[in-house]
Amino acid sequence: MARSLTSDRVHAYVVAHSTAPDEVLDDLATRTATLGDVSGMQIGSEQGAALTALTRASPGKFAVEVGTFTGYSSICIARGLAPGGRLLCCDVSEEWTDMARDAWRSAGLDDRIELVIGPAAETLAALDDTPVDLAFIDADKGGYRTYLDLLLPKLADRGIIVVDNVLWSGSVADPDADDATDANLAAIRGFNDHVLARDDCDVAMLPVGDGISLITATR
Repeated sequence: MARSLTSDRVHAYVVAHSTAPDEVLDDLATRTATLGDVSGMQIGSEQGAALTALTRASPGKFAVEVGTFTGYSSICIARGLAPGGRLLCCDVSEEWTDMARDAWRSAGLDDRIELVIGPAAETLAALDDTPVDLAFIDADKGGYRTYLDLLLPKLADRGIIVVDNVLWSGSVADPDADDATDANLAAIRGFNDHVLARDDCDVAMLPVGDGISLITATR
C-alpha cells in the first residue's frame, strides 16, 4: 500500500469508518506483509471496501482485474458480484497468485474467479463480446494506456474502470519530482493527461489510498 495522501489522523478515521476487513482479508494482509517491500503493492482496506461497493453498484455480472498480486483486491471485487457473476484475473506471477488462490478458497470465492497467467494485454485482446461491468487496473504502470484501450470498448452501459496509483504518493503534483528518474511517475503522469484529453470517456480522480481514477465511457 502506497503512502497515504491524507494525514495519519484522517486516514485512520477513514479506515475506521469504512467496512472493516474480515478474518480472511486480515490473514491475507498479514501473510502478504512477510514478502517484504513488495507487499506495498497490496491495496489498503479502505480501497477494498470501495471496490466492493463499486462492484455492487455496477451490474456485477462480469468483472476484470489487471494485476492480482496476492488476491486482496480480487476478493473485494468478487464479494460485490451479483449472483452468478464472475471475475477474470490477469497476472504474470505464479508465486504471488498461489497465495491469492489459497485466499480465494478460504473466502469461498474460488468458484467465481478465473485466473489467467500471462501478459494481460493478450488476455484482454482475446476477450469475447461479454460486457465488462467493472475493471480494476493495478499492474505495470507503462501498460495502463494499453489496458484502457482494450477495456473501454468492452465496457457495459453502466460499467466502470477503476485505475489505481494515479497519484503516485502525491508525486504527480510535485513540480520537483523528476520523470527522468522515475519511469513509473512518468507513465502515471502521461496516463492521467491522456485520459483527461480523450473524448470517449469521463474521469473522476479521487484521493483514496494512492489515488484512484473512475473512468466511464461516453456514448
